[in-house]
Amino acid sequence: MTMPHSYDVIIVGAGPAGLAFARALAGTRLRIAIIDQSPAATLAAPPCDGREIALTHRSIATLQRLGAWQRLDPAHIAPLREARVLNGERSFALSFAGPHEGDRLGSLVSNHHIRRALFQSTVDQTGLTLLAGTNIRGVRTDADAATVLLDDGRSLSARLVVGADSRFSFVRRQLEIGAQVNPLGRSMLVARVAHAAAHRGIATEWFGHGQTIAMLPLNAPRVSSAVLTLPSAAIDRLAALDGVALGAELTRRFRARLGAMAVLEGPHVYPLTTTYAHRFVARRAALVGDAAVGMHPVTAHGFNLGLQGAVKLADLIAEAAQHKRDIAGDILLRRYEAAHRLASAPLYASTNLLVRLYTDDRPVARIVRPLALRAAARLPMVRTAIARRLMQQ
Repeated sequence: MTMPHSYDVIIVGAGPAGLAFARALAGTRLRIAIIDQSPAATLAAPPCDGREIALTHRSIATLQRLGAWQRLDPAHIAPLREARVLNGERSFALSFAGPHEGDRLGSLVSNHHIRRALFQSTVDQTGLTLLAGTNIRGVRTDADAATVLLDDGRSLSARLVVGADSRFSFVRRQLEIGAQVNPLGRSMLVARVAHAAAHRGIATEWFGHGQTIAMLPLNAPRVSSAVLTLPSAAIDRLAALDGVALGAELTRRFRARLGAMAVLEGPHVYPLTTTYAHRFVARRAALVGDAAVGMHPVTAHGFNLGLQGAVKLADLIAEAAQHKRDIAGDILLRRYEAAHRLASAPLYASTNLLVRLYTDDRPVARIVRPLALRAAARLPMVRTAIARRLMQQ
């Protein structure tokens, strides 16, 4: 006789992907548990982590469907009207804008605001149990159930376990799913800065020799998020500077394109590692978000990709539940894996290629980079296609 499960679905990780997945299952009558090591108070009011998320129109529509977009303060949503790419010392910039004048490429919202909105839209969902401040020490699956062992000795079972617990996923390791894990030896420093000139809603990505620096336009016309990528030791030295010295250093590194900068918040430092799981599913288990694919932040696709993958899996499960089919059946899980691999593999490969090309300071790469930018600039159809991709992903 089969013992009843504690839940239908157990989600490990209450980040954006885990919360979006849970919220997309609202109305299915499934019993869902979300386990996260952070206390409930932190999940309800996440601290500022400095990261600004470039949301595509598709992601905004998804957040609206989940009831999260409506919970964001409009003052926290910044329009992204254009993106420019610069290379080295050259003044030439490759520009991406919407296909029609006045179109937004997307919107910029702070990561902690999105997390709070997703939590608020999910926490009181019927059939959902939040196990906050809880650590897990084991995950195993068999033909009938997924079992999650908690640090306090409890054992929970479900028809499906979903790992949404970061690019260094414990669930992924427990399921013995391998992954490409690529520590890049570089770190990203992010800080909110005020500057003298208006940004006009334009994001700039400058691949300089030995550094990458981006300026992301925020809602105030003279406030941006500065994102600097350097070898990790160099970033650690900059992060130790006081606010005045760091502002001066960011001004110098951006060649005062927006005038003098003053640090308003931060810095925050993130060592860069990309990951790609060899499989996104296992017996009665699936991976979503960074646990499946951890993108390099340079193209800003990671959040959007993770959100769409989580919702895709949830939609397949909701359909199965409606027709009283197994919500963790092999065919269902393989459909999710195939769809998410089709969406993620080209982006992951092209992003890594872009990073290698524009962080390679060998003479050949320095010659190729400006040629590639100018070739793209001469092909309006290519620029329009990329812009549409940025808006829709």
